[in-house]
Amino acid sequence: MSDVHSQIDNEVKTNDVVLFMKGTPQFPMCGFSGQVVQILNYVGVPYKGINVLEDEGIRNGIKEYSNWPTIPQLYVKGEFIGGCDITREMFQSGELQQLFAEKGIATPKPAA
Repeated sequence: MSDVHSQIDNEVKTNDVVLFMKGTPQFPMCGFSGQVVQILNYVGVPYKGINVLEDEGIRNGIKEYSNWPTIPQLYVKGEFIGGCDITREMFQSGELQQLFAEKGIATPKPAA
């Protein structure tokens, strides 16, 4: 495993919720990242945002790590959930909130 993959693996496994995104949670640099940030903030789940624009190795490495071609990428308890569309669909159906509950991640807003 390369250094970049080890770094990504460590972030995914040591944080309950990780969002690999363009920009930061406070200042998303693309609309798709911004939508996922809005969803996570709405649900109220604590998460770590990792700005892939700051490190080309992570930007390319995360795509290889997940075998998923686009960013943002959401991970919950080490499991790759998906990108913006999947996260949005799961949120709208209540599946995302249910997933957080099943994984033992407290959210201030009850599952739908």
